[in-house]
Amino acid sequence: MKQVKNTSETAAQSGVQGVRRRLLQAAGAMGGLAAAGLTGCAVGTTNQGVATPVISRGNAMFAYVGSRTTRERNARGDGISVFKVDLATGNLELVQLVKELVNPSFLARSRDGEFLYTVHGDLSDISSFKVDRATGKLTSINRKSTHGKNPVHLAIDPTGKYMVVSNHLGSSLAVLPIAADGSLQEMTQLVTLEGPIGPHRVEQKLSKPHFNPFDPSGKFVVVPDKGLDRTFSFRFADGKLTPAAQPFVVARETSGPRHIVFHHGLPTAYVVNELDSTVTTYAYSAEDGSLEPRQILTTLPETFTGNSRASEIEIDRSGRFLFASNRGYDSIASFFIDQKTGLLRTGAITQTAGKTPRFFTIIPDNRYLYALNEDSDTIVTFTLDQSTGALNPTGFSVASGSPVCMIFS
Repeated sequence: MKQVKNTSETAAQSGVQGVRRRLLQAAGAMGGLAAAGLTGCAVGTTNQGVATPVISRGNAMFAYVGSRTTRERNARGDGISVFKVDLATGNLELVQLVKELVNPSFLARSRDGEFLYTVHGDLSDISSFKVDRATGKLTSINRKSTHGKNPVHLAIDPTGKYMVVSNHLGSSLAVLPIAADGSLQEMTQLVTLEGPIGPHRVEQKLSKPHFNPFDPSGKFVVVPDKGLDRTFSFRFADGKLTPAAQPFVVARETSGPRHIVFHHGLPTAYVVNELDSTVTTYAYSAEDGSLEPRQILTTLPETFTGNSRASEIEIDRSGRFLFASNRGYDSIASFFIDQKTGLLRTGAITQTAGKTPRFFTIIPDNRYLYALNEDSDTIVTFTLDQSTGALNPTGFSVASGSPVCMIFS
């Protein structure tokens, strides 16, 4: 595992004592894992505190892995894999494989953990499942249309009554009600995203919304659009999306905004840009959902001269470290977050021991990071150093066909 290391690690300790005090203050307010906002693959996007969730070692934890399955995607996945997580080692043990699903890629679960949902990439629908809390196993409930091509992300509103979905090639957002039994209902709203397309001749032929998380307040849905080089903001109330007062922010040309993550305690958001492999820091207003660009940094080392695309972005539970993954230069870049300004400073870049890490995630207790290598069919476990943010391989990896998303029970 090669690393491109930062020459100075002393700044990683800056603000640590203040953050620790805030962690202790916030810990009493955290109501278990639900308070951690673990409702979708963008783990941490709805976290309103900075405390690290405490997981009882007496309770089983399960991980759900989505995959690509079709020949058109050159995929080798078989469906949704359910793994039992060994909290002592970070190792994974397969307990169920839900087959006969087309590209069950991005996943989300209800806040109470009773239900799980998946998009079906390249199709036009999403599915719901009942979760057995004791075994982690899934049972199908139903399936509904998103009225758009290639749904790629889905997020549940804070009330648990509505689902918002990004139709990547349909250039739209769909809203579907959720019944009390977890079943999906017929779509009630379809919002088309519009604007001038970006200059990339291949990737920017139309609007391509790629992600639609709720902000920490739960009042806004924020949507990076890879095709338009914009990030949109929508107010969400009574099951309906309406454009925010500042409906969008324009990104650098050909950057291709892909995913966004909100800081747990600062009025700051970060967007990973797929096409130019960068991360943009934004000042974020929870009052009106507006974004103001403040900084942009590369996710690649200066010595890398090949082709690469950025993919996933996440903040650790302490709020001190940000990570973004690269496909091409197969790696995860880390950044130090200034606890006063929210600005980033480049850290290490760690190779993921596999090809095309389309996705990665951090376990809720903040000790392990899992890198999902889509094109080498592996999930690789790393420890996350709580003081420096360094990633170190544990030596464990598990076979998983074309893995592209992972969430926890």
